[in-house]
Amino acid sequence: MFYTPSSKLPTHLILRNQLRQVFFPFLGIHLPRPPQLFPSSPSSEASSKWLDAHYDPMANIHTFSACLQLADLHGDGEYKLVVGDLGPGGQQPRLKVLKGPTVLSESPLPALPAAAATFFMEQHEPRTPALALASGPCVYVYKNLRPYFKFSLPQLPPNPLEQDLWNQAKEDRIDPLTLKEMLEGIREKAEVPLSVQSLRFLQLELSEMEAFVNQHKSKSIRRQTVITTMTTLKKNLADEDAVSCLVLGTENKELLVLDPEAFTVLAKMSLPSVPVFLEVSGQFDVEFRLAAACRNGNIYMLRRDSKRPKYCIELSAQPVGLVRVHKVLVVGSNQDSLHSFTHKGKRLWTVQMPAAILTMNLLEQRSRGLQAVMAGLANGEVRIYRDKALLSIVRTPDAVTSLCFGRYGREDHTLIMTTRGGGLIIKILKRTAVFVEGGGEAGPPPAQAMKLNMPRKTRLYVDQTLREREAGTAMHRAFQADLYLLRLRAARAYAQALESSLSPVSATAREPLKLHAVNTSTARPILGLLVCFLYNEGLYALPRAFFKVPLLVPGLNYPLETFVESLSDKGISDIIKVGCRLVLVGEVSVSECGQGPRVAARMGWVSAQ
Repeated sequence: MFYTPSSKLPTHLILRNQLRQVFFPFLGIHLPRPPQLFPSSPSSEASSKWLDAHYDPMANIHTFSACLQLADLHGDGEYKLVVGDLGPGGQQPRLKVLKGPTVLSESPLPALPAAAATFFMEQHEPRTPALALASGPCVYVYKNLRPYFKFSLPQLPPNPLEQDLWNQAKEDRIDPLTLKEMLEGIREKAEVPLSVQSLRFLQLELSEMEAFVNQHKSKSIRRQTVITTMTTLKKNLADEDAVSCLVLGTENKELLVLDPEAFTVLAKMSLPSVPVFLEVSGQFDVEFRLAAACRNGNIYMLRRDSKRPKYCIELSAQPVGLVRVHKVLVVGSNQDSLHSFTHKGKRLWTVQMPAAILTMNLLEQRSRGLQAVMAGLANGEVRIYRDKALLSIVRTPDAVTSLCFGRYGREDHTLIMTTRGGGLIIKILKRTAVFVEGGGEAGPPPAQAMKLNMPRKTRLYVDQTLREREAGTAMHRAFQADLYLLRLRAARAYAQALESSLSPVSATAREPLKLHAVNTSTARPILGLLVCFLYNEGLYALPRAFFKVPLLVPGLNYPLETFVESLSDKGISDIIKVGCRLVLVGEVSVSECGQGPRVAARMGWVSAQ
């Protein structure tokens, strides 16, 4: 259904409707409702940059950004939208392909989709990309929207204790109630997780356990992991249509790189936690960097020849999105903030959001060399940032749960959004639109643009400036002379402190260290001084390793002694550390003196002067 101009509309709206009747059908987009029913944005900035192409609140699409892809699936120049739909209300998940606002094809999926990606498998003509959809433990590959290949993750070895319990159940040597108790104990303590069969058994009621055991006791235990995230990595060229490998993140804390033709595992990397977001740059055969945001709140960096992470970025909250902008990683956290890091973990900037971040994706406008971050917020806003500068705000009638920007139909710059209620929003970026920093609401306060009321230059200021210009060399020499004199005095004071033992520094490792606690007060005694000894209990024994110093009166010296018993008969010596609660910190080297295993060592002096 097309728009029909109404005589009641203003002239500029009539002209805009006529333009849409000619332009949008060319893209395969038919607008379902008049312009006044479109979700209008209160922001003139957003409305001046975007054309409202389509809005359907009843599209019944429930997905997230990782399951949205734009690709020319048939090689005819018509880009289509691939959606891994989760299925609302417990319905079966589906793979949907949209052309414009209409669903072109729809097929069921055996499990919930985790990610979708398009990539080129070979160099043969015609160059049509393949579609990869990660669902459960499998990757389903489609070519021309037809099933082409299915890759399943290799099975993991089961827990031996779990296997033994099911073998006992198979031979009727254990009842279902005892089996449940033993499996619960394994689940709480064992490092190897239970299989799906055991986990389902633990969820059953007592009346259903016996039938479940009789049905499954003859089956072998299989422990299968699932895919949590997926992305693509160029094989040997950086071209847009170059052959790419699939990179999979699994539930058992591993990263797998698959060959694009044989679908064999080219590389396997281990992580300390389960990956949830991936960002890759480079080529597999040359050099690449991989960033994996994990469930433990850390981002791990891996390179081509590393089996384990090389760098680690510790976040203060859980990540909700990860986007690579040029050579910088931008991560969103559940503390309503965006953070930017280098690949070595250096934090560059942080921007606080007005609401919770629901989804993130990359906005790339190649004609202008622009790369920015899109963040969908819970308050119905989509904010676009370049670095920490806000470029634009797009307001939607419902919270956006997935974002995708790229070529759709025959239009190069199209923004596709799905909402929390299952709606579909399509906006087209105007060809004349230019993103200017500070175009949004956020930014520096207006007071920064105000000029300060600077006082006028006085005659004294001008004379002093002329003097500095004329005598600049002499002033610099005087400054350097004073600096050298200061360094000389500091060196002399340090040497004098070493000679008079005022500083706790020992000349040799075997010489006792004299410790001095100086009370600067002439009338107040020292109270509550504590002394402790840190030593190797396998070599030495002290009668008291911790004692309290009595009252120290100013002007008197108090010798403190203790005895150290050597327990080793091999002549081994070690360092005994003497510590005080105030300023006493030192080390005493103790060795045997030929007087037997019991050696007395004077720990030093505590002076109150």
